[in-house]
Amino acid sequence: MRAVSDGGALVGAVIAFVLMVAAGLVGFLPLVAVFVLTLAATRWRSERKRSLGVAERGSGRSASQVLSNLAAAGLCASAAIFFPQESDILLAGAMAALAEAAADTVSSEAGQAMETRPRMILGFRPAPVGTNGAVSVEGTLAGCIAASVVAWTGGFFRIVPWQWTPVIAIAGICGMLLDSVLGAALENRRKMGNDSVNFVSTVFAADLALGAVFVLERVRI
Repeated sequence: MRAVSDGGALVGAVIAFVLMVAAGLVGFLPLVAVFVLTLAATRWRSERKRSLGVAERGSGRSASQVLSNLAAAGLCASAAIFFPQESDILLAGAMAALAEAAADTVSSEAGQAMETRPRMILGFRPAPVGTNGAVSVEGTLAGCIAASVVAWTGGFFRIVPWQWTPVIAIAGICGMLLDSVLGAALENRRKMGNDSVNFVSTVFAADLALGAVFVLERVRI
């Protein structure tokens, strides 16, 4: 389908395997949700994106791009394998990282497909389509929906407790917003690369979900 390069497909397969070992066969399904959401958003109005020069390259996302988006989820799932007594909490972190990855890509692709001119998340000044840190209402809403879908998938298939899905979705959305802030503040100044921004944002989402779920569990006890 040319959504990812050969290297990207290999990285995705490894992460999928880790998720399935940690959560059973259903652990693969949130990753499928991420793939379907991002592929649909990338292909939507691709002609407009090509005309603007912001379309994804024809060979698909590279191994480094895939790894930067999925590594945090893989790390959380790996920890869940070695610490099964904490697997529920650790898998919540993995789901939040996947929710952020979906939200970030869908928000960018949907925003670029719309006619609305985006604004910088810092300062809110108008910016050209495709500028790092530029956001739009439509793109942000699309990202929120994507994060919620991934969180819902994890809850529906009982990878994580259902009551944690709002926390996971919110963590993914916060990670998406951090991605835009880092893009505006650091990536545009060439102090961070896109892959680094994506990795930090997924780690932030995972950590936020882990912390929130940990606190909620202790309060409930």
